[in-house]
Amino acid sequence: MTGRDWELVGAPNARDLGGLPTIDGRRVRVGRLVRTAALGRLTDDDLPVLGKLGPACVVDLRAAQEQEVAPPDRLVGEPRVVHLPVYDAAHPVFTYVSAVLQGHDLDAYAELAREGMPGAMTAIYRWFVTGEPARAGFGEAVRLAADGANLPLLFHCSAGKDRTGWLSVVLLTALGVAEPAIRADYLRHNELTESLREVLLAAMTRRRPDLDPAVARPLLEVRPEYLDAAYDEVRRVHGSFEAYLRDGLGVTDDVRAGLREHLLE
Repeated sequence: MTGRDWELVGAPNARDLGGLPTIDGRRVRVGRLVRTAALGRLTDDDLPVLGKLGPACVVDLRAAQEQEVAPPDRLVGEPRVVHLPVYDAAHPVFTYVSAVLQGHDLDAYAELAREGMPGAMTAIYRWFVTGEPARAGFGEAVRLAADGANLPLLFHCSAGKDRTGWLSVVLLTALGVAEPAIRADYLRHNELTESLREVLLAAMTRRRPDLDPAVARPLLEVRPEYLDAAYDEVRRVHGSFEAYLRDGLGVTDDVRAGLREHLLE
């Protein structure tokens, strides 16, 4: 296990945001912020690994209906668990990703195929910036991370790639990490989940023979254009990421100071 990878079989994209450099020459502290997929599929061997982190707080970005159809998170110790649902019931991407991961109903495929998976994904990323549940959830998660009592903090959604990915972008930007490093961490999901992605696509095809893996694949990946859509929406609505943090998420100067105090070396 490296300083930044938490080798969890049940959450293969788990990783520590520590070690990333900031623009002013500091580094994010190792073992303070860890991003993962949902923890319900952790193996028995994963639990001691999670125990080494010893999260004080676990932030779950899933909605109640996602939690209900998934195995309960497997946790070590007694961390504070905070549910901050970042969820748009009007958009089928959220329910479809959960269905794919849990092997449930895939009926949303037809609707998403008509819309186009990449288009559906970029729409969700724009919604991350403007949607009220998204702004509320991401803003509160940042405030939790600024409080030393909640550290180490682990955060996840279902797949640990989109909502979790954007929250990572928000936190790392607030800490002063440069965009290229943030983007590289975001895109690592594809490398870390390559084998799992192929297994999921094969299972989906068996269950639904009309499913085209090439059409479904964009749903299971992260892509630069998804992230670009969110960045573009930030600029369109707020003009800058600093203004988005302040006006969109309610991240005050005191919160920024707390983040830097507790999360930077």
